[in-house]
Amino acid sequence: MRLATLLQAAGMAPVGDGAVTGFAIDHRKVSAGSVFGAFVGNSANGEEFVPAAVAAGAVAVVARPHVKVDGAVHIAALHPRRAFARLAAGFFTPVPATIVAVTGTNGKTSTVELTRQIWRMCGFSAASIGTLGVTAFDESTATGLTTPDVVTFLSNLAGLSREGVTHVAYEASSHGLSQHRNEGPTVSAGAFTSFSRDHLDYHATMEDYFEAKMRLVDEVVDQNGAVVVWMDDPYSPEVARRARGRGLRLFAVGENGDAERGIRLLSHAASALGQDITVAHAGQEIAVRLPLIGRYQAANALCAAGLVLATAGPDGPSAAQVFDAMARLQPVRGRLERAVISRTGAPVYVDYAHTPEALIAVMTTLRSHVEGRLIVIFGAGGDRDEGKRRAMGEAVAQIADIAIVTDDNPRGEDPAAIRAAVLEGFHDTDNAGGKVDEISDRRAAIAAAISMAAAGDIVLIAGKGHEQGQIVGRGDAARVHPFDDVAVARECAA
Repeated sequence: MRLATLLQAAGMAPVGDGAVTGFAIDHRKVSAGSVFGAFVGNSANGEEFVPAAVAAGAVAVVARPHVKVDGAVHIAALHPRRAFARLAAGFFTPVPATIVAVTGTNGKTSTVELTRQIWRMCGFSAASIGTLGVTAFDESTATGLTTPDVVTFLSNLAGLSREGVTHVAYEASSHGLSQHRNEGPTVSAGAFTSFSRDHLDYHATMEDYFEAKMRLVDEVVDQNGAVVVWMDDPYSPEVARRARGRGLRLFAVGENGDAERGIRLLSHAASALGQDITVAHAGQEIAVRLPLIGRYQAANALCAAGLVLATAGPDGPSAAQVFDAMARLQPVRGRLERAVISRTGAPVYVDYAHTPEALIAVMTTLRSHVEGRLIVIFGAGGDRDEGKRRAMGEAVAQIADIAIVTDDNPRGEDPAAIRAAVLEGFHDTDNAGGKVDEISDRRAAIAAAISMAAAGDIVLIAGKGHEQGQIVGRGDAARVHPFDDVAVARECAA
């Protein structure tokens, strides 16, 4: 493909030409004919590697105007990440016809995966991209990041399209949105699930964090597209206002949803193996027996249904098909996943909850199923937002009957210092009493919780969910030790 053709397709100035063979943001992956993206990152400055990229054969370099580029076409841009994404989108083609994106502090992973499942049950070849990796139409999963880099993301989309995938749902994280990791392809609809404190190690303020997420609504969703909004979150009215301001179709979901042009949740009742919900949509009331535990999973499932309905078109699935598919949904890996039942009959659940709000949601959900005690094992990640640690401790102190504070992913921090910060939340809570213990070794903590669980109790292992390793160390010294909460729970319960 010619550089001039890509520049024209992206609406950019015709500053040069040459044969393009690929795109790279790592100078070590540059080969003859590559377009290199030179970006300023948190830990490295790609602009410093422009000479190395040119020496390796880069035909063009996308960088800020002041960067010196000799021996290759300089595509100067004030926002080089955005310009690079627009160019790359013209190279990685074709892509699936229907692409939707989900943003929010909690619920992204479940919503994209449940969207994929509904599409599949409605007869479409669908995939999801996010924290769980790329889950394809055949249920196979390749692990990945919440939002992979733009080259990997676009390459994945093109690869899925070549395999016959027509529908894709992906997680739009605040990092990915702020760094333009998923720009270019037409996004038919976006969804907003929730907003609460997280990632303030990366974003300067909560306002900056929210604005990063709002790029999905303000810029990324196609101008003829739709936005599905879970209307029961305090930030939802602002999201809806922005959607209307752009002239996007608003599909409002939740107890405050739109019963005609969205989905209104009319009633909800927990059952032994899930929950029974009644919703209103397009003038009809529909009863759904949802086979997922947790009120917030009902929210995720309804957002997923909203995405499918909002992008259905005249030949798409009917509402009856979509709600029928909801009754056959499968739990998402590491999201209130029942790992095992102990020898005493206590169920052990694993969940990815790693913010105060997420912990409250999952504990409140399990509380309605507990006859005895709710036993919670949790910790906080290192090199991440320190401000939420005390609040996590406060949340667990208020709801759990017994808590064990353990190590999560300490990364480059002292694990003992992280645990101490979490434990401060217990010291601040009047009803915490002596119900909290500290066990640094995560396996030992899980074993201790399962061994003390009696019939009628429920054990929750929170924080790591689907993750397959425990990260210790920082940078080149970082090591990932194999660790799967589900597998460890099963071993400890054997």
